Amino acid sequence: MPQQSTSHILMVRPATFRKNEETAGNNHYQKDADVEDVHQQALDEFDGMVDDLRARGVDVLVVEDDPSTDTPDALFPNNWVSFHADGRVGLYPMFAPNRRLERREDILHDLVHSQGFDLDEVVDFTEFEAHEAYLEGTGSMVLDRIHGKAYAALSPRTDRNAFEQWCESMDVEGVVFEAMQTVGVDRLPIYHTNVMMAIGTGWAVVCLDCVDHADDRTLLRDSLEADGLTVIPLSEAQINRFAGNMLEVQTRAGDKLIVMSQNAYDALNEDQRATLGQFGTLVHNDLNTIETCGGGSARCMMAEIHLPRTEEASADS
Repeated sequence: MPQQSTSHILMVRPATFRKNEETAGNNHYQKDADVEDVHQQALDEFDGMVDDLRARGVDVLVVEDDPSTDTPDALFPNNWVSFHADGRVGLYPMFAPNRRLERREDILHDLVHSQGFDLDEVVDFTEFEAHEAYLEGTGSMVLDRIHGKAYAALSPRTDRNAFEQWCESMDVEGVVFEAMQTVGVDRLPIYHTNVMMAIGTGWAVVCLDCVDHADDRTLLRDSLEADGLTVIPLSEAQINRFAGNMLEVQTRAGDKLIVMSQNAYDALNEDQRATLGQFGTLVHNDLNTIETCGGGSARCMMAEIHLPRTEEASADS
């Protein structure tokens, strides 16, 4: 049976982190941080999260960002790549030109030749960039790997046609809808689906309040409930603090962790924490500078590696 979570995580340590001017136009979570050294503060937050995950028994592969490229969002690798249990890897079309530089063949090479993963096929969707259509990996899509579904909220970063082609190529059922947020006096699309919902083994958090169309709201809720997931509703105020941006991972011993930022954890109420806590240990780290300038949080920082491993690598782990 497919696994929702894995103990193998890819994270990219940033070399040039800052508020990315090429993404701020439609990522309304990005703001200016009142920090003297934004990059160093982000490094401290990144290292603290890595150390915590490793101490809990998660296999975290840290790759250094290439300092010769101008890639301020490199610490969000889940947008350009996804790894699947059938040995396939997805590469994705990115909205911002400077984010396209994050795609690195050397990382895929290292996973195979140094880490012992089996990679059978690279499924490349980047041709959509030529048509100004984008699908930013597991930011644009929230995957329910157990039930073979992908959820996508349409936005300038998430194109319907690209999503439908991805679902067909990966043999996944697609659930597509619109999700909005209040920006001043306007209702504007939420840039990434993984800001407003997350799915784990037996659970889902979702902000139905940001799904303005009643038919979309019913479609989304019914799909989650039909799979027997315990649905934990979030408010718009909570997802503004990244409470929807969480990811289930597991330790080498198989214990499940639900990883989020300290900001997200503080936004949850006691009942929500208690319900989530039935499915795994809640892990939360300070990511305030990364969230403020980058407009992304804990889930965005982790690309989970579901690839199979060679027998030799599995025996050594």
